[in-house]
Amino acid sequence: MASDFLTIEETASTLGVSTRHARRLADSGAIIRIARGLVDRGSVDRYLQSQRRGRTRSWAEHTAWGAVAILSGQDADWLGSTQASRLRATLREIGDPHDLLARMRDRARVHTFVAHRAALPRLQELIASTHLGLLGISDATGGSVDGYLGEAELDTTVRTLGLRAEPGGTVILRTTGFDFDRVRDLVTTATAAALDAATSTDPRVRGVGLRALGKALEVYR
Repeated sequence: MASDFLTIEETASTLGVSTRHARRLADSGAIIRIARGLVDRGSVDRYLQSQRRGRTRSWAEHTAWGAVAILSGQDADWLGSTQASRLRATLREIGDPHDLLARMRDRARVHTFVAHRAALPRLQELIASTHLGLLGISDATGGSVDGYLGEAELDTTVRTLGLRAEPGGTVILRTTGFDFDRVRDLVTTATAAALDAATSTDPRVRGVGLRALGKALEVYR
């Protein structure tokens, strides 16, 4: 059975990059370092799923969330008219959901924790979670938590609720610096659910998410 961590050399090999680049990814938080020279395997898997082979430039957070709004039939009124028009044109040109995932990968940063069961109800109140049920997938139950949190609230949340960073943890927090009131609205959409599902390490869930994104792009065009 595979361990929950990889050495930096194994990480580089898995990602097809140099060890120096793997260290930079760990330093930036794109993948999660759990100890000196060790990286959380789950974060590497998620990073791989959020990438497309090649060098597709990712969108800034406010643009990525604008794309979520537009694909969900909403107005991205925080974007200027010129930027919104260009974004709509780009979305019409994207035919492969993997392309969309590559552009959307910086909408949030993923952190994995374990938490005492008593902390979970409070944590659920703080986060905004997508609804996988919109895609016909059962939402997480029991001790699992997966949702979005304002970037500025992460340190306080971790300290107050006694969260502990750990590979394979059942608490996944996706932090974003974008206006969190808007995020709370946008994560209720099927588009946001499809984005989260499409980067799942579960092949079945990932397949459902990719198909849903492909359909959303087709409908938008």
